[in-house]
Amino acid sequence: MGEVCRDSRSRVLSVSWRVCNLFMCLFFCLATYVQINDPDAGVWMVGYGVPALLCALITLNPHVTETLVWRRVADLHVMVSCAVVSMLGWRLHAEGVTEIFQREEGREFSGLLLTTVWLLMCRHSGRSPVGTLRVSTAVAITVFPFVAWLYYYINRELTSNWPSHCKTAI
Repeated sequence: MGEVCRDSRSRVLSVSWRVCNLFMCLFFCLATYVQINDPDAGVWMVGYGVPALLCALITLNPHVTETLVWRRVADLHVMVSCAVVSMLGWRLHAEGVTEIFQREEGREFSGLLLTTVWLLMCRHSGRSPVGTLRVSTAVAITVFPFVAWLYYYINRELTSNWPSHCKTAI
């Protein structure tokens, strides 16, 4: 009886993990798409497109995180993202910015930080069954960008000072 319960619980956690990766894939695809109007669109499309692809692969096969190619691509993306996040974070700190979503650098900082945290969570997730802590954290992280995007989309006055390329993609 206890083993059946554990197997059922493990299956629910595994499915939940894959669903979170599916939603993060969708979010990163959406983030990739809205970069189309950005002056430096290519850089940011790669910045969000790579995590979208990596999440799609996890959705299809959670054990893909144990392949050398997946890990190298994820590690390279995390390394570059950490460098850019550090530079953007320092710039925001030096300028004393408190409302980071009102500045393009703040939105870029937040987006890259999200991709970095997510890819670090995914690292080695295929090694053994995912646990309750990882899945609970994944659900919280997955919900946040969708709620934040919806909040800013509904409250147009929050985006009134954004440059036009940030308002016209969706």
